[in-house]
Amino acid sequence: MHRIIIPVDFSETSLNAARYAAKMLAWNESATAVLYHNYESENDEDISLFYLESLKKEFNKAGVRQVECEHEMGGDLIENISRLAHTMRATLVLMGITGKSALRQVMFGSNTLKLIDKNLYPVMIIPPDAVYKGVSKVAFATDYRQVELSTPSQLIGSVLKLLDPKLHIVHVSKETVRTLPPALQLEKEKVDQMFADFKKEFFFLTSEDFYDALDGFIKEKDIDILVTVPKHPSNSSSLFRTSHTKKLAYHSHIPILAAHQ
Repeated sequence: MHRIIIPVDFSETSLNAARYAAKMLAWNESATAVLYHNYESENDEDISLFYLESLKKEFNKAGVRQVECEHEMGGDLIENISRLAHTMRATLVLMGITGKSALRQVMFGSNTLKLIDKNLYPVMIIPPDAVYKGVSKVAFATDYRQVELSTPSQLIGSVLKLLDPKLHIVHVSKETVRTLPPALQLEKEKVDQMFADFKKEFFFLTSEDFYDALDGFIKEKDIDILVTVPKHPSNSSSLFRTSHTKKLAYHSHIPILAAHQ
């Protein structure tokens, strides 16, 4: 059973992310949506329960068969979600990236990005303007460097099993790759084996600007979700240092799935 934790603060952005999740999980018998709210004081408990139950009914109406509600008072939001994800052995945490006001943008947006830094489980970031149109194509960008150590294939694979898309594995290079060097070919074969259970296709792009190349590829191939692997900041050569993932998260119009190495 896949458990998908969906934190909500009932802002426009968090509700949009929740409704995206509802459509994504509709009629999926292997998925349980876990709606989570963290409230500030005892006076907020009743209203928290009311809103969670209302959202649960909305999920049920959208076709999500299994929905659970979790709420708690106080504590550190990131620690709370991380603990819940660990306890439930969650497949995924799904959140929006901004809130409905300037203050909410700082609070909810920054918490989403902090969760990427902290959480050992995949985090799917839903842009505020994202509209669910199905998930049939997922792109995964790789630099083909020490893929066995740097690619969390089991974590990514668990989300792919939930969604069952075709995987587009993308490599961006500043120089045209006509024939793969032996080292690169070996890493490609390792990636192929890692995702042996999934439909996939490999792409090699040439561009001086990684972001422009990736953005063009996403538009050309009509990609639904982009997978990134945030790496430790000390790995300065990495395409996907956490700061790069944050840049993608703030500027992307499609969901970003961040899965730590």
